[in-house]
Amino acid sequence: MNDQQSYYETMYILRPDIAEDEVTNHINKYNKLLEEFGGTILDSQMRGKRRLAYQIAKHREGIYVQLSHQGDGQHIFKIEKAMRLGEDVIRYMTVKQEGPLPTPRPSNKSTSQSENKDNPDAKVESKEKQPVASADTSTYSKDDAETKENVES
Repeated sequence: MNDQQSYYETMYILRPDIAEDEVTNHINKYNKLLEEFGGTILDSQMRGKRRLAYQIAKHREGIYVQLSHQGDGQHIFKIEKAMRLGEDVIRYMTVKQEGPLPTPRPSNKSTSQSENKDNPDAKVESKEKQPVASADTSTYSKDDAETKENVES
């Protein structure tokens, strides 16, 4: 059981009408609070804006953020209280996880730029790996054209 450790994952949903720079401010705010309360941040990811399964506080969409952290468990109550009191968090949930600790993922922008600088052939490879349009896409446009003709007549 030494190779498996326990950690916590907190998923919280921010209001969809928040600007992108404010979203990063909120993420940084909760990360700092977590560290102040005695937790250790393992990974923090913004999952993006997604449609909710049901309406929450009159919102149909929300900005999802996943936060993996480790600590004694006492910090969870404090961070959840801060989320509850904040107006921008519409839902949150913390789950205890067992298993190998998650490794932080580097941002996509920095990795793709560094790979392209190191390997100039990377652009050629990425073009080769792109999917080719299938014949199905052309049938959709034919169907659309037939539907348009039926509507006009």
